[in-house]
Amino acid sequence: MAEEDKTVRMVTNLDRSAVEAKLAGVRQAAQKANLAELASLFNGVEGMPRAQIETRVENALKWLADKPEHQRIQADLELVAINLKNLK
Repeated sequence: MAEEDKTVRMVTNLDRSAVEAKLAGVRQAAQKANLAELASLFNGVEGMPRAQIETRVENALKWLADKPEHQRIQADLELVAINLKNLK
């Protein structure tokens, strides 16, 4: 099965460290896909206030909206978005 065909499990109980780890994965995937602008949104996100992370995630999702070839990155960001409420 191709990577993009896998279903993403929408977990809603990620804590801050899990959210930050997911965003680090997004940053790495963006760098690997030569999406420097997207990757830069998630530099230094560790320990950042929730509102700033939320803004960056929203901006990244808007940026990816017309780029279906990066569906996996978008799915990871959507997972983060639904878990932002858990950030303390």
